[in-house]
Amino acid sequence: MERTDHTTEHTPRADRADRELPWTSLPPTLTPLLVPHLPAVTEELLDAVRVDVPVYARPLEGLFGDSIRRGVEVALTRFLQLPGTHQPALMGDDRRVYEGLGRGEVREGRPMDALFAAYRSGARTTLRSLSRVAMDAGFEASVLIGLAESVFAYIEELSAASAEGYALEQSERAGERDRLLDALADMIVRGHVAEDAVRTAAAAAGWPVPDRVVVVTVAADRRVGLRSRLGERTLLTSRPGDVVAVVPEPSSATGRRELARALTGRGAVIGPGRPWYAAPDSLRLAVLTRDLLQREGPADPGPLWVSEHLMELVLHSERSVVEDLAAQCLAPLEDLRPGQRERLSATLLCWLEHHGQRAAMAAELNIHEQTVGYRVNQLREVFGDALNDPKSRFELELVLRAGFR
Repeated sequence: MERTDHTTEHTPRADRADRELPWTSLPPTLTPLLVPHLPAVTEELLDAVRVDVPVYARPLEGLFGDSIRRGVEVALTRFLQLPGTHQPALMGDDRRVYEGLGRGEVREGRPMDALFAAYRSGARTTLRSLSRVAMDAGFEASVLIGLAESVFAYIEELSAASAEGYALEQSERAGERDRLLDALADMIVRGHVAEDAVRTAAAAAGWPVPDRVVVVTVAADRRVGLRSRLGERTLLTSRPGDVVAVVPEPSSATGRRELARALTGRGAVIGPGRPWYAAPDSLRLAVLTRDLLQREGPADPGPLWVSEHLMELVLHSERSVVEDLAAQCLAPLEDLRPGQRERLSATLLCWLEHHGQRAAMAAELNIHEQTVGYRVNQLREVFGDALNDPKSRFELELVLRAGFR
């Protein structure tokens, strides 16, 4: 091939835009010289990518192959339009091609590393091929340096466009997944939904259905950061006045501690463990416990576990029934003075709890053992044979634990 002298006077420009667009210094005569070589460079580049990047080492067929080949062809065609211009690397539809490649990596389940590696491989191949043509045509070294700067600056723009597409796809998918998770939470908490429908919704949201769950109620004003604290396997939904979380039931003491730590300071009540399809029952008991056992506590209290307050729940849930039972069981105390009735009630509960062991009773009541004996004798006079009857003792302890005196 006959060499032609294409020497150019290269004067560095102070203009900032020119420094950021190195192809402005390239001679426009490069374009018609390089265009005929575009098909060969395309194939050389694709072959190099398949060798350099293992995840792309497969036949370029179907949608995957079409996307990659189109990306290469658009990239090279656009690049050859830039020498001697002040145009940006990508515009309009061209930029969307590379955003699309980034989105495709998300759909393939890959990080951006592979695509960035493919861009670097493509840049090396393109520079090697185009530099060879330019050298054979007699361009001077300054042009080759400008060509190298232009290729790598161009690749940076492609990478940036793909990274943006990748981030947009992730964001859109996260938003869609959040919507699916919220809908799934509502289905499970509401109940009366076919199992197939729940499992289909769970699969669409990418939520592994646990065998058992606990349902948690949290004060509505303490929702911020709750999902991140409880983890990806948590479902959240809102109701008037509170937030409901569906959490896989902790399978160990460590898991319980971690859940309690995540909920500390949020006014949380943790329902009992249930199969996932019985989540509404766990929620019902959590709400009942919250409403019945609201307590004054420290500024940063831990959560209330329903499983640790089942007796109180039984006693409070049918209060009128327990009141009737208390009236029957404690009737023998009615004729006593209030102070005497209070002392004997406390002694009776202590006697029942400690199975009549005087030393333990004296320590708890902070009285002498002889005083314990005196009070027990009073109780036997008041209640008679009822204290010898197991059923009566159980009923007495139940109503006294419920707070009746």
